[in-house]
Parts: sequence; C-alpha cells; structure tokens
Amino acid sequence: MTTRVALVGGTGKLGAIIAGVIDEMDDFETVAVLRSSSDLAEMDGADLVVDASVPGVSIDVVRAAIERGKNVLVGTSGWSTERIALVRPLVDAAGTGAVFIPNFSLGSVVATALAAAAAPLFPSIEIVETHRETKVDSPSGTAVRTAELIADARALVGPVESPHVDQRARGQQVASVPIHSLRRPGVVAKQETILSAPGESIAIVHDTIDPARAYGPGIRVALAAARDARGVTVGLDALIDLGLGPRRGEAETSHVVDEGAVPGQVARVTGV
Repeated sequence: MTTRVALVGGTGKLGAIIAGVIDEMDDFETVAVLRSSSDLAEMDGADLVVDASVPGVSIDVVRAAIERGKNVLVGTSGWSTERIALVRPLVDAAGTGAVFIPNFSLGSVVATALAAAAAPLFPSIEIVETHRETKVDSPSGTAVRTAELIADARALVGPVESPHVDQRARGQQVASVPIHSLRRPGVVAKQETILSAPGESIAIVHDTIDPARAYGPGIRVALAAARDARGVTVGLDALIDLGLGPRRGEAETSHVVDEGAVPGQVARVTGV
C-alpha cells in the first residue's frame, strides 16, 4: 500500500531533498507540498506528515498533524528535549507517532554516538558547529542532540568542566556542554566535538559535503519508521544499530539497515 505524504517546507533545501527521495520510493507518494506559510488544512488528504519547515512554524505543524490523527516525521531544527516533552502527551493521547530527526546523515549519527561513548572518560567537552550563513537557528539541532546525549552518558560522573561560561564568548551551554556556532558562506555543515583530559584530547569531526547524497539513506530509514511509529522517537540512532552498545532514543524499533559506505560526507576521529 502506498503511503500518501504531505511535505511541509517542501520548497526549502531539506524539503527538496526529501521530495526527491520520496519520488524514488515505490511505497511513498507526495500528495501535498506546503510552504511554511500554507494553510495546514492542506495536509488533510495525507497519511503521513513530513515537516521540513522552520523552527517557528514546526510546533504548529506537529500539533496540527497530531490533532488530525496523523503520524509526523520532523526534520526541522530547534527540537530540544524540553520542546519535545511539550508534545509527547499529545502524541500519547492521540495514539499516533512522532519521529524527530535532528540530522538525517548516518555519518553524523555515528560521530555523535562516538562522542557520547567517550564522554564519561573526558572531563572537558566542547562542540563547534558550522553551517552556511542562511541557517537561521543556532545552535544547530544536531549540536543540541549531541550535547544532550553527552550529558546522558555522563549521568554517573557529572556535568562537563566548562570554566568561565559566564563570558558570552565561551558559547551557549546546553546540558553543561559549551556550543560554539559559526555561520558563514562556503560550507554546508560541519560539527567538531572536542573531548579533553589532562595531557590529551580527541576531536570527532563530521563534514557534510553533498547533502542530497548524505541525507538520502537516513531519510529512507526515517520515512519507513515514521509510517508505523507509535509514541515519540528521537534520532536516527533509535532506528539503526550502530554496534556501539544499547540504542539511544525514546522508542525502540526493529528497523536495521546496512548502507555500507555512505557517500556525500566525511567523518574522522583524531587524537591530538
């Protein structure tokens, strides 16, 4: 059976990539493409709502989907743990599913998982994320998600050491982790997580080079999961087995993929 999709924010960069992926899938069909300013009633004929809008509109899109009894896949930035908690009771009461994906890149998910795995061993951790100048929100959703998973991993050892955070130049603290955001032309997306201990440090870097090729595999996984989801699921790491221990995320699923080498991105871990 074909799943009918209403794509909100379908005219934006991410929305266009998602639309292209759906066009290539036999069991999904885009039946409505909405702008961020569109009447949300246009989603009524769909089975699944996919949100690639902007942070200020996304909350309304998610609520409208839930009120209509539709599952929703959210790729829009700005959904912190606290913000997701606001809609979790609505999802549970409606008996629907909401899947929040801060980053559709499998390489980014691996880099974040590696940072979280190493986090208990390094007292000092900071994140530097870089996006093109047109990205309106900061810090990025990926950086926020990374910081939250680092804090979860350090639950037994306490928050990271981040001196002088009262100074604005020290970045914005998220779950005790300082995040520094750069917005400049000539870059797509890059995140560096720097973990330090006395006498050594590790830098975990992920670069997105070609968004369409980098996000495609993750979008396909997320669409398949969102179609049948119940409750709230956060992150691609809840949908795939990274082989790094227990899956992180609020919902478990049986979807496991092996994409092999993922094009369009570069990830590296360096010791300094």
